[in-house]
Amino acid sequence: MSDPFDLASYRGQCRVVIDKLLPSIDGGAFPVKRVEGETFKVEAHIFADGHDTVVPVLQYRKKGAAQWSEIPFTELPNDEWEAAFTPSSIGFWEYRAFAWIGHFRFWFEAFGKKLKEGQKMSVELKIGSHLAAEAAERAAGVDAQRLAAISAELADESIDEAWRCTIAQSAELFELATRHPDRAKASVSPTMTLLVERERALFGSWYEFFPRSWGKTPGVHGTLREAIAHLDGVKEMGFSIVYLPPVSPIGVTFRKGRNNVLSAAPDDPGSPWAIGSSEGGHKSVNPALGTLEDFRAFVEKTNALGMEIALDIAFQCSPDHPYVREHPQWFNWRPDGSIQYAENPPKKYQDIVPFNFECDDWKNLWQELKSVFEFWYAQGVHIFRVDNPHTKSFEFWRWCLASFKEAHPDAIFLAEAFTRPKKMYRLAKGCFTQSYSYFAWRNGRDELREYVEELTKTEVAEFFWPNFWPNTPDILHEYLVTGRRNGSIARMVLAGTLSSNWGIYGPAFELCDCEQFPGKEEYNHNEKYEIKKWDWDKPGNLKKLIGRFNWIRNTNKALQRTRNVIFANTDNPSLIAYVKKTPDNSNIVIVVVNLDPQWPQSGWIELPLWQMGIGDSESFTVRDLFSQDQPDGKTESYVWTGRRNFVSLRPGNKQAHIFVVER
Repeated sequence: MSDPFDLASYRGQCRVVIDKLLPSIDGGAFPVKRVEGETFKVEAHIFADGHDTVVPVLQYRKKGAAQWSEIPFTELPNDEWEAAFTPSSIGFWEYRAFAWIGHFRFWFEAFGKKLKEGQKMSVELKIGSHLAAEAAERAAGVDAQRLAAISAELADESIDEAWRCTIAQSAELFELATRHPDRAKASVSPTMTLLVERERALFGSWYEFFPRSWGKTPGVHGTLREAIAHLDGVKEMGFSIVYLPPVSPIGVTFRKGRNNVLSAAPDDPGSPWAIGSSEGGHKSVNPALGTLEDFRAFVEKTNALGMEIALDIAFQCSPDHPYVREHPQWFNWRPDGSIQYAENPPKKYQDIVPFNFECDDWKNLWQELKSVFEFWYAQGVHIFRVDNPHTKSFEFWRWCLASFKEAHPDAIFLAEAFTRPKKMYRLAKGCFTQSYSYFAWRNGRDELREYVEELTKTEVAEFFWPNFWPNTPDILHEYLVTGRRNGSIARMVLAGTLSSNWGIYGPAFELCDCEQFPGKEEYNHNEKYEIKKWDWDKPGNLKKLIGRFNWIRNTNKALQRTRNVIFANTDNPSLIAYVKKTPDNSNIVIVVVNLDPQWPQSGWIELPLWQMGIGDSESFTVRDLFSQDQPDGKTESYVWTGRRNFVSLRPGNKQAHIFVVER
């Protein structure tokens, strides 16, 4: 309705009100998200004036399809309705509510009530005849013929009235007339968008590493061909996604040295995020890593092992990037003629220059940046981790990702945006598949529960899919520094069971490398600025335990979704407990974690049995799949009865339980 004072803008004969259609994001401005095979439930608030019967249907179609499919809504109390459908493929879908006054339905129901009360039915029969005749005009073929015949019978007063009343209440008439309703004065809701992603979008285990640190000669820049040998070990740990930092050439001007110092030594490799040099830009491979053919070989080996590559895309340049020379209009220039480097005062990033999204040539800039994704997609990369997207235009992302996913619906985008919540959520609305989160800074029981329930029990769950990381090259929280091995185990279990998507930066994580830069929440001797020498078989490493953990995730459907978490109460704040289950309760997992990496903790947990399909006095078996203290994957079982059960967890021996319920 464009103008509430303009009578011409009203559809005055449309009496049905479609007051609300859920889920919808900002009134339909952004898509709701689901994964393939997932049933999509829609709710609506629909009513009309008076007592007439409302007939609503849910209409849906693949975006671009000519015809709508439709299913009837089921009525709930208080003028609320629900319906559901299962999209048949990934990509963008559309859905809307469509509703009209069911004049025949209202007459049919009222006729039966009046007949039961013994009222005179002669006029009612004439109304029924008229409604049947109208339905006949809308029908065709046999239906039209039969409706016309019934209309004539209802109007023929020479036929016994009792018989005509029987015809008026027949199932045949009801089926025929409701099959051809009068939709001319129907109301229709705004059309909403549903983005259906592939399964990997909602369930995956990410492993990040720097290929340059995996050369055959320690301390010498490694190549992609050499790093291929590292992939078998990543597979053994059960990861599904191998995430690489940018592989493009690295700038020389203002190159940062070790630990981010301003002056680099001759052999310092620089940060992979300072993209571009005389050797090429975003669509080139750093010659120190190899060639584009080497990159494709790395992708092929990864895929052959049943994993996928995720590539970091950072839309920023070093001062040496070809874009700076070829498209100076895309950057900001200072009054002294120098290019404006990136800043987050008081921090300065002299080795990086940002794009100017306000430039007059913004359309060409947008097209070129989108072509970077197109280039790497053609090399076999279908998953992208995007660096600092909140420092680029939100409207750019909205256009770029939507148009890219329209052409490539299997593409997955992870937003690396450690910023304020509203910015993070806006990026997720703008078609980012997954998002980094505040998980690294949520370490207490209550703050973890509050945060996860915000992500899973509010509207946020319709568009924001978190990816929980205990660490990244930029983030080493104090909890890992003080908790070391036990703390790493606790954070791993929390990350990969609270969220269906989780990831680690390795080998720092599995080796429990927790040396923090003095005064900063990041790694000392950061691999972003140097080539590391890792001893992957260092005693005390977590490789085998990580493999066991990912196996648990891969074999339990309940852990492959995020929104299904149900927290259980604990009487000890150092213990956190929660349940994850499939909708049919065929797979129920109970997780209990000792949040204290130093000391044993015990207490009572209170399970939400009514949501698990278990009676209050029923006994059931829980089998602990997380065999931290058992050799060769051996498990332990316990018989529990009722809601309250006792647990005890000892760091170094048992940091967490991951129980599967057996009945």
